[in-house]
Amino acid sequence: MSRKPIIAANWKMNIGPAEGAQFIESFKNLINGKDVSCDVVIIPPFTTIPSVQNALGGCSCIAAGAQNVSQYDNGAYTGEISTSMLNELGLKYVVLGHSERRQYFGETDAIINAKIKKAIAAGITPIFCIGETKDERLGGILEPVLEIQLKGGLKDLTPEEVSNLVIAYEPVWAIGTGLTATSKEAQEAHSFIRKVISDVFGTAPQQTTPPVMEKSALMPIVQTVVPEEPILKANETVTAYTLFDKAYRRYTRLILLL
Repeated sequence: MSRKPIIAANWKMNIGPAEGAQFIESFKNLINGKDVSCDVVIIPPFTTIPSVQNALGGCSCIAAGAQNVSQYDNGAYTGEISTSMLNELGLKYVVLGHSERRQYFGETDAIINAKIKKAIAAGITPIFCIGETKDERLGGILEPVLEIQLKGGLKDLTPEEVSNLVIAYEPVWAIGTGLTATSKEAQEAHSFIRKVISDVFGTAPQQTTPPVMEKSALMPIVQTVVPEEPILKANETVTAYTLFDKAYRRYTRLILLL
C-alpha cells in the first residue's frame, strides 16, 4: 500500500497570530511552484489558527490542524474546544495522545480514545501519538507499552476508521533531550505498530509518519544559515527530507510533532 508522507509542524504554546501569519507567508514563498511530494500540516496554538488560515489563502499544499480537542460536544468545560468549533474553522487534522498531554494533563488512553472517536465522527483526521519513555525502552517493555497505547486509544474503532487515521510514533525520550532515535529503532517500532494494527483490525493506518520517526536523523538543530542562500534549487523536488531538513535550518521554530 502506497503511503504519502505526512510532515506536521506542532508549534505547541509558541507563536502568536502576527508572527504565525508572517511565517506562513515566508513558508509559502519557500515551496511555491515546487513539486511537494508530502502532505504538510501546520498545527498552531488555537488563537493563531485563524491568522495562519488567512495567510494560507487557500494554499492547497498546506493544511492546518489543531493541537487538541475535547471529548465533549459542548457545556461547562472551561478552556475546552469542541469538534464543531474545529469544523467551523475548516480544520482537517487534530493531534491527540501527544506525550505532553499525557504527562502534564493526565490524559489516559480512555480519554484519548473518546477524543479520537469524537474527531472521527466529526470528519476530522486524528494524528494519534504514541511512544515510550527511555526507562521503558531500556527496561525492554517498548512493545508492551506501544501495544497498550494502541489498543486503548483505538478501542471499539472499526477497521475502516483505523485505516483513515494517522499514527505518529514519538519516542518520548528523544524529545528535547539531545538523544536521538536511529532509523533502525524507528523502523522496528513502525513494523511493530503495523503488526498490532493488522492483528487487531486486519488493516493498516493511513500513515505511521516515517518522517516523524526519523526526526532526530533529519533535523539537527542548526541555528544559522546565510540569509541569501536559497533553501531549494529552481527545479528541485520537495520531498519530506528536503522540505524540513532545509526549511528547519532557516526556520528553527518549524518543528515536527515531537
